[in-house]
Amino acid sequence: MTKIPGKCPSCMSEMVITQLSCTHCDTSIIGHYPQSGFGKLSEENLCFLEIFVRNRGNVKEMEREMDQSYWTIRNRLDKVIAEMGFDIKPDEDTLSERRKEILNQLNEGEISVKEATRLLSDLGE
Repeated sequence: MTKIPGKCPSCMSEMVITQLSCTHCDTSIIGHYPQSGFGKLSEENLCFLEIFVRNRGNVKEMEREMDQSYWTIRNRLDKVIAEMGFDIKPDEDTLSERRKEILNQLNEGEISVKEATRLLSDLGE
């Protein structure tokens, strides 16, 4: 899929759609039409969103398909939300509980230091 550029390649200002044309009868409409939030997404985040929709938002299914943890998927979804221009309010209680869980897994020898570091890093993304 060809992505409509969101920024001017010359000055990096926001681009808008100024003309729409019918492929059948050549009717044209001229004006200024801002892109939707979806038009702001990177190719990577569009692909992620397609997987999210295909799995009907079921994160467990996404974990299996993408071979990524719940927290990695959740952080990627937060990035998509932010890239679309929406505010994200971090849930500190949930993050705090997850940090404790990771540290407990490390303490019990269930995961390596490297894995714990990666998981904690994923929480901060």
